[in-house]
Amino acid sequence: MAKKISILGSTGSIGTQSLDVVRGLDDVKILAMTANKNIDLFEKQVREFKPKLAVLMDEEKAYELKKRLSDMDIRVESGMDGLVNAASYDEADTVINSVVGNIGLKPTAAAVRSGKNIALANKETLVSAGELIMREIKENNVNIYPVDSEHSAVFQCIRGNEENKIKKILLTASGGPFRGYKSLEGIKPCDALKHPNWSMGKKITIDSATLMNKGLEIIEAKWLFDVEISQIEVLIHPQSVIHSMVEFEDGAVIAQLGEPDMRLPIQYALTYPKRLKNNFPKIDFLIRNNLTFEKPETDLFACLNLAYDAIKTGGTMPAVMNAANERAVYAFIDEKIEFNDIPKLIKQAMREYNVKYNYDLDDVLAADKWGRLYIDDILSHR
Repeated sequence: MAKKISILGSTGSIGTQSLDVVRGLDDVKILAMTANKNIDLFEKQVREFKPKLAVLMDEEKAYELKKRLSDMDIRVESGMDGLVNAASYDEADTVINSVVGNIGLKPTAAAVRSGKNIALANKETLVSAGELIMREIKENNVNIYPVDSEHSAVFQCIRGNEENKIKKILLTASGGPFRGYKSLEGIKPCDALKHPNWSMGKKITIDSATLMNKGLEIIEAKWLFDVEISQIEVLIHPQSVIHSMVEFEDGAVIAQLGEPDMRLPIQYALTYPKRLKNNFPKIDFLIRNNLTFEKPETDLFACLNLAYDAIKTGGTMPAVMNAANERAVYAFIDEKIEFNDIPKLIKQAMREYNVKYNYDLDDVLAADKWGRLYIDDILSHR
């Protein structure tokens, strides 16, 4: 039986790679697609994959898209309502959520409540509301398949070992473009956007440069795999060949290896538990014959510890930390602040925020809004 899917964020890095994976699969049909505002690329994608529902977040561009697609039998919608409708599309059984930011939270919740399995690439969903989303997943008896290479690696390592107790999860990180630096003064956006191993969107690439990306993944891993924060360790692995490892109670360590190519975890999320043949790059161990590991420099890359602090504090604090980071990252990309200002702004927001512990999804969204407005207010007075 063909898998019927919705793709949220089809024009982004993960979205375009997801479509590349779908091209190589005979039994996957896309029923709904969404994008932010890249109308030209989105129109090409819609014409190729012919979904029943197409959504652009930008209302004016959605109106333009509807005119462009007047020769097709397709429904065009816009905004958050459209995004939620795509996530909960009746005939779809799986949703790939690859949108960037907390905008992915509502559609994930809607998809889960509609009984959809989730192929999750949107980090913020579990960072901001992991406790709530994982509870909904259990209550609605759906599956979540991680698309991040690190979490997919952990997921693959524990398959077949469910009865064995996890001692430690070892999340690997490339270290980003500034590994080995003694100072991060004077860093420019063009420098931070040059990732040594991965081709990703701007926001996640900056997060990788600050190591916040790994901090977000720590929080995700806690909720995905039901472990304590003390059981998650970060290792800098510059080659990005070992995507993550799991150490079990007996001391055995199982690792998942592969070339740095996001299409492999995307395909596995769509075909689980089957592994299907593809033309993705394969490892040649005679070439990849030097795998090294280092401790992260948390004094220099302060964002990693801020993520630890946020999840240890708990409640709605991770949502504020995530929102503050997102605003600070885009301010850096726009050259409104320095690279080192990113962790400073996040820390300031976390210090000023009053955490709520008995919370629901609306409280998470309110915390997210508070974090954004707080950073915006600071930036407006600079």
